Amino acid sequence: MAINYCSLASGSSGNCHFVGSETTRILVDAGMSHRYIKKALESIGQRIDQIDGIVLTHEHIDHIKGLKTMVKKEELKVYVNRKTFECLKEKVREEDLEKFVIFEKFVDLTLGDIQIKSFEILHDAVDPLGYRFCHGGKTLSIVTDIGAMTDSVKANILPSDFLVLESNHDVNMLLYGSYPYPLKRRIMGERGHLSNEDAAKTVFEVFKQGRLKSVVLAHLSKDNNMPELARLTMQKYLEERGVDTEYEINLDLSYRDKIGKVYRIV
Repeated sequence: MAINYCSLASGSSGNCHFVGSETTRILVDAGMSHRYIKKALESIGQRIDQIDGIVLTHEHIDHIKGLKTMVKKEELKVYVNRKTFECLKEKVREEDLEKFVIFEKFVDLTLGDIQIKSFEILHDAVDPLGYRFCHGGKTLSIVTDIGAMTDSVKANILPSDFLVLESNHDVNMLLYGSYPYPLKRRIMGERGHLSNEDAAKTVFEVFKQGRLKSVVLAHLSKDNNMPELARLTMQKYLEERGVDTEYEINLDLSYRDKIGKVYRIV
């Protein structure tokens, strides 16, 4: 029994993650086109018509861009909290609203043989959520679009064997880059996006206190980060604190413009 995971896309141009077991298939967000998601799934041996449901983190366009077409063309359910549903219900056809399942935060969901726990995160959306997926004694957590790491979020991801975590920007690249000041302030605020260093601090704490074995860095900025910089920042922080990043923990990246590695978490 295992949890399967793959980043189909991650970044400000669109976000979509695949989570599955042998019998259950879930998408986290639908921020790419229906056509892209269909082809991305086919490339990892999955079919879009076998997806059991889409779980939404929040209503920003890079997380719901393909949702209208998905619910129009596919027979699947969309799982969303009430405030987020109110923000996006006018973005889909009225006849497709019956495909939406509104759930209460903090109440566990079950899709097939996967248990799902939602928890609040800090971001400038109406009611953004992170998720923890459990199956076969293994736990996968996905936390992106988060401005600051809280004790509550850390407690929720502490049981993770596998963590998908935002590592959006390098602070110096952002400060000295071309973005206007209000946008810089928004990104660096507690309801903006997580920096490389803050991501590294989080991973270290979860690793030392829990059972974390693998991390995928997500939602990297195109303009204020570089994949290898995000990875090196993480490696340096962990190794300076005695963590062997070659044998004790696996570090990987997700991408804006290509599909990530398929993981089998056992």
